[in-house]
Amino acid sequence: MASLGVGLHLIRKRGAGRSAAVERRNLLTVCRFSVKTLLDRSCFETIDDSSPEFVNFVSILEHILSHRLKGQTTWFGYESPRSFWDYIKTACSKVPHNCIRSIESMENVRSSRAKGRAWIRVVLMEKRLSEYISSALRDFKMTRRFYEDGAIMLGEEAGLLADTLIGLNTIDFSFCLKGEGVDGSCPAVIDYTPYLKFTQSADSISSDEEEMRTMGSSGSESSTPDKMATAASIFTEQSNLVTKCKRFEQKYRMALEQKGYLEELVRLREAQLSEAVSHNKALQQSLADTHLSHSLEKEQLEYIVLELQDQLTVLKNNDLRSRQELTAHLTNQWPSPVALDANAVALDTLLYRKSVGGQWEEYVDELTSSSFQEEFPESGAALCRHEPLPDVSRTITHTESGGQTGATLAPPR
Repeated sequence: MASLGVGLHLIRKRGAGRSAAVERRNLLTVCRFSVKTLLDRSCFETIDDSSPEFVNFVSILEHILSHRLKGQTTWFGYESPRSFWDYIKTACSKVPHNCIRSIESMENVRSSRAKGRAWIRVVLMEKRLSEYISSALRDFKMTRRFYEDGAIMLGEEAGLLADTLIGLNTIDFSFCLKGEGVDGSCPAVIDYTPYLKFTQSADSISSDEEEMRTMGSSGSESSTPDKMATAASIFTEQSNLVTKCKRFEQKYRMALEQKGYLEELVRLREAQLSEAVSHNKALQQSLADTHLSHSLEKEQLEYIVLELQDQLTVLKNNDLRSRQELTAHLTNQWPSPVALDANAVALDTLLYRKSVGGQWEEYVDELTSSSFQEEFPESGAALCRHEPLPDVSRTITHTESGGQTGATLAPPR
């Protein structure tokens, strides 16, 4: 039972895949036929809303753009139907000089389906239908978000569809956007009967009419005279010539359509090429300007770096010179350690002699002598004036023991 269920599932899956493939192929084939009939009709009359070929083409295009279109999910989780206009206005918003806002602002066009039909008519009059479809197909992520798997817009056939629609740029359309053609209340129905007619191959030896005439003439040969047979043969030849002329005329029209299509395709490719060349030139000029500005900025920065290095070198030299001057100034301001040690020894010796022998006067005379003053001028002069010696701290301690007074001088620390 399990294998039977799996088999049925595979059969259903294959059937669904075949149905989807057939549906896609039918829509694309009918669209191609519809474009050809529009091109053929445009050679004799102006295409407007009253043309049955145009009405059929719009219905086919609506079916293609709505093929396997995803619904819009509401707040309650239900999926409401969606029109192809929701996809077009989102995917074609980046087309330069697009007509999306103009259609959105139309007062007489309210429903989404009516706006989609108005958009088809506007872009056909602007000769930009293929450009809009190609721009929408390039945004694959957006297309994937709006369509389910198996849709025509997600397949490789979509690119062929855009190429097929280029031929419509040769037609001058004329529409009234306030008429019944943009009414969104009636659904789009495709009429397949114009494309189901049997067309005999050009390589066929005889046509159906010739065969009927041949059968009729063979049946009446025994009952008609030779004159009637001659008249019948002449009529048959004339009809054959007329049939051949119609075939040649049909071939000529087909060649003319193909020529117009190829010319329009060449013009489109030339326009794209010129646009790409101009864009490339603009990018090269921008690159050259950027390179030049970067070179100038680099030179300025290098000049600034060199100038800062020079300033730093000057500051370092000035700092070193200031340090040397400060060291020399401090060294010259204070006496040398040798002179300080000699003064301290001399003072200690004199004070010691005075405290022990009481010969202060002799020592003073000795200190006031020329030889001592020459050696220690500041110390000798200070002692003669009974002033404190320079750079010597004196501490006097009076002790009264045995009627004697003692004085002690400490050397400088």
